[in-house]
Amino acid sequence: MFTFLQPALTLCLLFLFSFWCMFGGIINRVVTAWAVILAALALSPAASASTDLVLSTCFRPAVAGERADRLFGTAGGFDCVKAERSAPPGDYWVRSQLLPTLDPGVAVRSGSLWQDSATLHIRYADGTTRSVGFTSTTAWRYLQLGAAFEIPIPPASARPVQLLWHIRGAANLRGLVLQPRLLSPDVSQRYTLQLTAFYAGFAGLAGALLIFNIALGAALRQRFHLPYCAMVLCLIGYAASSSGLLGQVTGLENNLRLRLNMLLLAATLCSAMMFARRFFAPQVTRGWLRPAIDLATGALLFAAIAYATLMPLYARLLDRMVTLTFLATLLLTLPLLWRGWHAEDRYARVFAIAWGMPLFTATARVLQALGLLDWSFWIDNSTLIAMVLEASFSALAIAWRIKQLNEDCDEAREQELRARLLADSDPLTGLMNRRSFLREAIGRAEPHVLVLVDIDHFKRVNETLGHDGGDQVLRVFADALRHSVPDDALLARFGGEEFAVLAPASATALPETILTRIRAASMPFDLAVTASLGSECGAIADEADWKVLYRRADDALFAAKRAGRDRLRWAAAA
Repeated sequence: MFTFLQPALTLCLLFLFSFWCMFGGIINRVVTAWAVILAALALSPAASASTDLVLSTCFRPAVAGERADRLFGTAGGFDCVKAERSAPPGDYWVRSQLLPTLDPGVAVRSGSLWQDSATLHIRYADGTTRSVGFTSTTAWRYLQLGAAFEIPIPPASARPVQLLWHIRGAANLRGLVLQPRLLSPDVSQRYTLQLTAFYAGFAGLAGALLIFNIALGAALRQRFHLPYCAMVLCLIGYAASSSGLLGQVTGLENNLRLRLNMLLLAATLCSAMMFARRFFAPQVTRGWLRPAIDLATGALLFAAIAYATLMPLYARLLDRMVTLTFLATLLLTLPLLWRGWHAEDRYARVFAIAWGMPLFTATARVLQALGLLDWSFWIDNSTLIAMVLEASFSALAIAWRIKQLNEDCDEAREQELRARLLADSDPLTGLMNRRSFLREAIGRAEPHVLVLVDIDHFKRVNETLGHDGGDQVLRVFADALRHSVPDDALLARFGGEEFAVLAPASATALPETILTRIRAASMPFDLAVTASLGSECGAIADEADWKVLYRRADDALFAAKRAGRDRLRWAAAA
């Protein structure tokens, strides 16, 4: 019953982890999700009075017409010394050791391999034989999480004494029967619970990272977000396929699932390299490294596509080609990480740390593929574990870089604002300068009052107080003007001791108000400072209108100067 509920339980946990990880701080969720995964694996109760026995096997090539019942016992021709993977592809018999006394319900578990079909023959103590088997098309019925086949031993009146596999169409890249073992139901369920917790936690974490970075990429439009999201998406697909869940849910043909594994794994690594190339500053990938990464990832994709389309033809050649291009791509991460570690950006170091685990585990997997390490479930799944760790650390590096980018953007905006203020304002008085005044003034079709204000005998002020004292007078004078004009008026220093005010046409009393305020202002060192004003009213629809209005107001200003200063004149009176 549990076997049938397993895919549904996995999907439910996957959904719950995804939903849970999406809300709240992403860093807190990443850390907590990993804690839940590790706790689930560590705290699973150990089975008592259980069976978990690894079987030793011998093998021999299969010959057409041979019968299984004649190959049990001590029949000759079986090799018990050589490694199975040393034999070429083909059809084989694989025989187990003699079995101890087993409890009812024991199943035979072995890893998933490329083969056209597998038939398990069970010999019982009374001499009878029963057979259970599957083809690549029907293998999903026996596929469990962890991409392992689990075949229950059929019950009989006598106890089982020996197992014999008939393997047809074996590519024999990792072996013929991969780490066969006998499991009692409680051990099988414990393994399944552990793997369900692991894969569901991984999927929830990866799903949260994917959704978070899709949203972040849409908002910030950084060029490294797309390959990062592609990497996480391919990683989720690879996890679904390599775990066996895809086969369980869809009934996918097993050899096709293995082809898909290779494509998704290659796509994950290529996306990761593309992400790294875009994530680091250009100087990190300068020179030979950038074209080398492009060449290696292209070769890896080519090898993976060739593997997926040509297998099982040239199986060993294709497997070795994929392994070596995988290794070459990984080796390129060493100079990339070295340069990133010595870069000035701190987030580059976080990324370098993030790639440490994938490099270590990928090296172990390459050594396993080359036959230098024995097959292990955890080495075989180390890529998945390492890549999700890399994705988690990369998410932290991305968050760090986004923080730095935001700080840089804020600083750039502040600098731009300061530069704009300096460009549009008079640094001494803080008023608008001539350029910003004209930009705001020209284009007003309705009539306005223009008042030109010029300090009388300002040269004498500089001679009396010095230039510093003159600057202080200009600041006090500007402050007096600022307090005498309405809020909607434009006020600017045109240069030297000349100022300009632009207000709506209704403000006809404004020149008199300005003159009165200037006369009442308390100047530095109790110096008596007066000003002459020239006013005119008119439209400023374009630059030609401005020139006419300014000329008439300037004429009025000079009329006030000629009349004795410390007074105002309107253009009509002038």
